[in-house]
Amino acid sequence: MIGLIAKPEDHEVAREFFELFKTPWEFYRPEERYDVLVCVSEELPAGSVPEAKLIIVYAGQELRYDCEAKIEIGIHLKGGTLFYHGERFPIYDSLLTFLDEQKDILEEEQSRQSAAVRRRAIGENVVRIGYDLFREIRLLLSLGQPLEYAGIPTVEVHIGLLRDLIVESDIPLVEIPPIPQGYAFIACLTHDVDHPSIRHHRWDHTAWGFLYRALIGSALDVLRGRKSIRHLMSNWAAAARLPFVYLGLARDFWLDFDRYLSIEQHVGSTFFVLPFKGDPGRTESGSAPHLRASGYGVTDIDDRIQAVMRDGGEIGLHGIDAWVDNTSAEGEKTQIEKVTGAPIDGVRMHWLYFNSESPVLLEKAGFAYDSTVGYNETVGYRAGTTQVYKPINATHLLELPMHVMDTALFYPTYLGLSSEEAAKRVDTLIENAMRLGGVLTFNWHDRSIAAERLWGDLYARLLDTLKGTGAWCTSATRVVTWFQKRRSVAFRKSDRGMEVDFNNVAINTNDGGPSLRVRVYNSQGSTEGVRSLYVDIALTIDHMCVTPTAASCICS
Repeated sequence: MIGLIAKPEDHEVAREFFELFKTPWEFYRPEERYDVLVCVSEELPAGSVPEAKLIIVYAGQELRYDCEAKIEIGIHLKGGTLFYHGERFPIYDSLLTFLDEQKDILEEEQSRQSAAVRRRAIGENVVRIGYDLFREIRLLLSLGQPLEYAGIPTVEVHIGLLRDLIVESDIPLVEIPPIPQGYAFIACLTHDVDHPSIRHHRWDHTAWGFLYRALIGSALDVLRGRKSIRHLMSNWAAAARLPFVYLGLARDFWLDFDRYLSIEQHVGSTFFVLPFKGDPGRTESGSAPHLRASGYGVTDIDDRIQAVMRDGGEIGLHGIDAWVDNTSAEGEKTQIEKVTGAPIDGVRMHWLYFNSESPVLLEKAGFAYDSTVGYNETVGYRAGTTQVYKPINATHLLELPMHVMDTALFYPTYLGLSSEEAAKRVDTLIENAMRLGGVLTFNWHDRSIAAERLWGDLYARLLDTLKGTGAWCTSATRVVTWFQKRRSVAFRKSDRGMEVDFNNVAINTNDGGPSLRVRVYNSQGSTEGVRSLYVDIALTIDHMCVTPTAASCICS
């Protein structure tokens, strides 16, 4: 059990951090004895050092403890970059270094000084870390990471450091990792439906842009070695058919987004659909650019929506003003539900418009999750995490972060990658997901499998890679439901060990998704007493007791 000492204003952030690092903990009680005591930007209580097997002190400023423990302070920084086991990660707020020869825990990139020191003595094991953990988590989950750090899952690095310090101290640790039983990680498949029919675009900027990219852009890409002759011929043929599409004499080659169902082999992905035609919406200060307005509304694609739903796919709202106005959020949600004939759970904002108040507005409108937090310009971890999380100011709405968007990969004004380069970039994120668990969320737009983009081949290859690595490929609601199930788990100490209690409606709902697992570190393995790093146990019963020293499960 971890005992936590933190400032009252950080308690909500602390609760969310320990939903992401799902392990037994509680706020410090003087009468209780703890295996691990974590203190964040507060002084240690008098006499606490001998009471815990491990004490970890986080603070980006000098503490009384530093003087008492004769820790020499190095430099004060406003942000910086640290190395942990060779992995580089950012610190966004105050950072303190120490004049200590130990650099095996954390090293600051510029000064090459230590950002963590360990003090060992008889009955004492203290690690002093030179930043405020909860300030970092608050900044990550609210403001997010700049582009230069997009590829770093910073929240998971913070979790990994704390976990490693505990496990390396030979202290038993129980955790419910963000990894579904039977899978390596989760791949969430989503599609923003922006341009489902080229017939809706009669010589507007979208139609002229299509013709330029199909006729000229494709030829230039062939000359640069970025597209094949086959793609060029397909695009020229589509451009030649365009007048006949307008006349109703040829098939609308964009009105084919439900083909994703067969490409994905009917796993059931999520399609975010715009509610109204011709409405650009607004920014915080006025009208949004006219280019943001759509050439369709949800009622224009009723038949396609019904086909998606019959195949097990999910429909969500692609919000216009839902992010900035509660009345708009309710109206846009209602418009989608008129077509689906059923409540919808999720939303992603068109053009990824969002601000700090959006989670509260969306929650009031009745949404269970949002999936807007991501980058337009690149791929990676905007919120620094591979997990579904609750925004700090929300009560129950969860955020399913978006990690990979096709336009970010291929648009010349963004990353501008070739298919091979894009595959390598995404492979790095897949490797992180295999190592860390959690979810990797993809957004492949509706017309990206059609001319002139023709990005469907790469998408199909990525799906093969995901399935080959053992990912659970599924829709946004199923992902969020699984994380809700994990968040519903509670821990309790008992005479027999640490009790894992999920006798809860949310847990026992037969949602068809995979079960949870409990992971026990520093336990005695079951084969000839060989000590293993951890043992995984599937959670499939209503009430379970895990005894860390034996890694056994006892029904209560």
